Amino acid sequence: MSDSPDTSTSRPERPGRYQRSTAGLIGAMIVTLLAVGAFVAFRSINRDDLDVRPEAVDYLAAVRALQDEGRLPIYPARLPKSWIPTSVDVDPSSTNPSARLSWGVGILTDADTFVGVRQSDESLSDLLATYVDEHSAEGPTVTVQSEVATRWRTFTDSGGDTAYVADVPPGRVLVYGSATPEDLERLIGSLTAARLQD
Repeated sequence: MSDSPDTSTSRPERPGRYQRSTAGLIGAMIVTLLAVGAFVAFRSINRDDLDVRPEAVDYLAAVRALQDEGRLPIYPARLPKSWIPTSVDVDPSSTNPSARLSWGVGILTDADTFVGVRQSDESLSDLLATYVDEHSAEGPTVTVQSEVATRWRTFTDSGGDTAYVADVPPGRVLVYGSATPEDLERLIGSLTAARLQD
């Protein structure tokens, strides 16, 4: 007979005190996400460069280049303070005096809304379809004083954009965007075809 103790009734080893369960895993993930979120919020509150404004483009350089080729681009002579010209688009053929002139400039207002100016001899329906909406609704014709035109047809779309169009032979000028009608008319008032001074 053996003197060794009977191990058949000994207690099984106890698991660790940390219970590994799905609920515990989800709880740990939530705590981690909250910690990351708090860190990101803290960093954003303490940063000084949150308001990142786009870099201005020199649209007048494009105007001067077109004028040097004998073209007559219509452009804003001046922009309101804090408005930023953000893009210039010139049809490559526009530098050829015998080809159609098609060019435009995009502008960000101080209210972070968009204003675009487009000069082209495209049809009105094509211009509206490209830059506003092919289902634009026509509004009243209005008088807005500028050097290039005073009578402007108005259009709106379901997304809240507004457009003003004036015939300026041999083409037309479109002023459009998400800016308020007041801001669009303000820009119209600065349009000119005057030769830039060197």
